[in-house]
Amino acid sequence: MAEDVTRVRHGSPSRLRRFAGRALLGTAATVVTVVGVAPPPASANHRALPTLPAAVAPLTEPDFAPVETTARADRIRDDQWQLEELRAATAWRTSTGRGVVVAVIDSGVDGSHPDLAGQVLPGIDLVSPGGSAEPDPVGHGTTVASLIAGRNDDKRGVAGLAPGSRILPVRVLDDENRYDDAMIVARGVRWAVDNGARVINLSLGGSGDSPALAAALDYAFARDVVVVACTGNVATSTSPRVWYPAREPGVIAVAGLEGTSENLWSGSITGHPTILSAPATRLVGARPGGYWGVQGTSFAAPLVAATAALVRARYPEMSAGDVVNRLLTTAKDIGPVGRDDRFGYGRVDPVAALTTDVPLVHHNPLDDNNSPGVVGFGPAPGSADDTRAGGTGSERLGLTAPRQQTRWEARPAGTTNDGAPRRLWTGVAILVALVTGAALTVRRFRQWGR
Repeated sequence: MAEDVTRVRHGSPSRLRRFAGRALLGTAATVVTVVGVAPPPASANHRALPTLPAAVAPLTEPDFAPVETTARADRIRDDQWQLEELRAATAWRTSTGRGVVVAVIDSGVDGSHPDLAGQVLPGIDLVSPGGSAEPDPVGHGTTVASLIAGRNDDKRGVAGLAPGSRILPVRVLDDENRYDDAMIVARGVRWAVDNGARVINLSLGGSGDSPALAAALDYAFARDVVVVACTGNVATSTSPRVWYPAREPGVIAVAGLEGTSENLWSGSITGHPTILSAPATRLVGARPGGYWGVQGTSFAAPLVAATAALVRARYPEMSAGDVVNRLLTTAKDIGPVGRDDRFGYGRVDPVAALTTDVPLVHHNPLDDNNSPGVVGFGPAPGSADDTRAGGTGSERLGLTAPRQQTRWEARPAGTTNDGAPRRLWTGVAILVALVTGAALTVRRFRQWGR
């Protein structure tokens, strides 16, 4: 099993800058093992899956060790214990998420997978605008999409928790499941909003804040979109802090639970920004060419995004803020009584979210309305009150902030950030100037003494 399938990209080509430790973290919260690659029998509703060549590993990580099995599509459904745990069948009597568009901002989505056939809308590739050989070279985004909207019109393959919803794929992660600038994610968020997304899933993040991404989240929130993000994984993080954008107020930050238990998964980052929790281990998802077993907060987040889609379909006139409030107030309280820093408000409960009588609040209880990228969302981009540094003004994408303000900066363990070498040499230069000046002054006094 791979312990870290999403590594950090180090942006500087020079040895000095690498030694200084500039790392721009854009990583999907994933730990993956292959459960099966054997194709299911073809049927009227399910086309046969292509079999990957035996010599080709699904991911290119050097420490990725796939565990091949003979799992078939008709057995995969039996392994989806989370559907029973979250009482999906009961929830589907009220809502399947029909008509709701969920944006998966990730590594792309393979819409040709039988479990996603007819479920994926035309999307955008922000990594390779000219197009790539595969819609999802990594498989991460396809897995996330299948957990949200996998078909349930038969008993085979992966069924999503909101099978009536549709996926809007936005590719921001490269062939190694990473990115080195939060700007690309910000563009993806804005594009998703402009193209009909009512729920956005972000199974990615980093340790540093990003004003550009914060402004994009503000853009989504102001346009009545629910945003869900994972809190992050310990194994792929350089900091114990909940990842950004999950910790941006207004976003539903999702931590991971261990299997069917009410225990926090040991690999899940958690903290005060945590809002909800959901199953994160022993999950099975679709990937290009087959299926695999996955664990990580990346796969807890889509279960919450799917629940939001169920609620939005059930209450189509309900605001995003009230959808968020409904998810919080109906969550199953686990751990200490009330909200806590480990589980947030508790484990997401789709049935309760659909059926409980919850008074409208007409606002997002998670949004503190402060300026984005600091502690909250702030005013909508382009509004009269939008005066923050690097603000969007009237530009469509609002990507006007200086690069140093928009790059996603993170520090790997044991190193410093990009500014450290500059500060060091500046200090040395000042020290040399002071010592030189003092020496010249002493010399001049000695000459006068003669």
